[in-house]
Amino acid sequence: MQAFMDKDFLLTTETARQLYHNAAAACPIIDYHCHINPREIYEDRRYENITQVWLGGDHYKWRLMRCAGVPEKYITGDADDLEKFRAWARVLGKAVGNPLYHWSHLELQRYFDYHGLLNADTADQVWAHVNAKLQQEGFSVRGLIRQSNVELICTTDDPVDSLIWHQKIKADKTFATAVLPAWRPDKAMNLEKETYLPYLAELSSVSGIAIRSFADLKAALQARMAFFHENGCRLSDHALRYAMYAPATAAEVEAIFARRLSGDAITQEDELRFKTAFLTFVAGEYRRLGWVMQLHYGCRRDNNPAMFDLLGPDTGYDCIDTHTPSAQLAALLGALDAAGSLPKTVLYSLNPNDDAAIDSVCGCFQNGEAVGRLQHGSAWWFNDHLQGMTQQLTSLANLGYLAGFVGMLTDSRSFLSYPRHEYFRRILCRVLGQWVEEGQFPADMATLTGIVRDVSYGNAKRYFSFPS
Repeated sequence: MQAFMDKDFLLTTETARQLYHNAAAACPIIDYHCHINPREIYEDRRYENITQVWLGGDHYKWRLMRCAGVPEKYITGDADDLEKFRAWARVLGKAVGNPLYHWSHLELQRYFDYHGLLNADTADQVWAHVNAKLQQEGFSVRGLIRQSNVELICTTDDPVDSLIWHQKIKADKTFATAVLPAWRPDKAMNLEKETYLPYLAELSSVSGIAIRSFADLKAALQARMAFFHENGCRLSDHALRYAMYAPATAAEVEAIFARRLSGDAITQEDELRFKTAFLTFVAGEYRRLGWVMQLHYGCRRDNNPAMFDLLGPDTGYDCIDTHTPSAQLAALLGALDAAGSLPKTVLYSLNPNDDAAIDSVCGCFQNGEAVGRLQHGSAWWFNDHLQGMTQQLTSLANLGYLAGFVGMLTDSRSFLSYPRHEYFRRILCRVLGQWVEEGQFPADMATLTGIVRDVSYGNAKRYFSFPS
């Protein structure tokens, strides 16, 4: 029996062990998609205790605690931090099979040199041990990033953001990690939302362009894209419920937009037509600027109206949407490609049943412009566990080109999430090692080592064309 989470955790073959320890482990991290706050990086925030850094804003953990029957008081409520940590420890101790068990213990090992277990019996011991570490030199936000060997971080930023914290970080020559913005224009696209018209007023103000038409909206977005580009942005990100393609004429789109500005009702077909026009426009701009487009879809959000009213979005009430998008996705990408406006694109679905569909669609639009011009993004959200990552890697290898994959991202709000890259790298080496041991691929360690280093680091560095 292998020891729990020892140095060879998940590495079930000798080939896997060699690949991880000799090739993957030392690679720097490029975290090209996350939700951390750049202000906290600039101000080099210190956390008073582990609850603040671990449970504050982490809806993964909140969701698991609710599944275990923990009252909301100990999740997002007014219980004190120690009570919340004890509640989390009670739940985690029994979370067999859940990736949070692995992630949490990896974080305890890597940052705090704690190699025991976290459960109801050890909660107070771990609380004291970790909190003492957090007060030491090197455990501020910047210290945690340095410990994690992070070369570059891309945050998630709205077109109206000032990017002041990115500018301040860049000007601070004492911090080596690059922190770049990534463009997230969902609020400008989601015209069905009640908040849409107030948002347009804000966008008008920051862009200096009065938005009275769709043409004006495009001009305002172009102005903000230019500002983001000057500040190092090279990626966009879109959260879609599902991939869509409902083309309309320019006049039809302007009419839909005019109805929304006037407060008239719009239909679901109007919404799809507008969003198709929006995606078509911004994709062409991304292509012109040399940006990568990320499309995250397959998520049905905010399914508990009562808790949404109480806590707001991103609090643990989202689920997988089972809508199959391959026809619409292929049609959208095909139209963009025909117009010469398809940028490098990373596709993620929250539905694991879409893995093969994504890989087959990607294969329709690959060419000599880039290795993996179209990418099947890393197993996302409800899929970033051993089974989900193994399935995504296997599908990509079966139907595409695993050697060109841009690898892992944290998609996290926590500065302790970087061991997720280690988790991914161990699974990558595990998969490759099993194929070698089974005779599916030769024990060509030079080739395999190159693949592991590229997927862990090199491919992302080349693919995203970040400014030097």
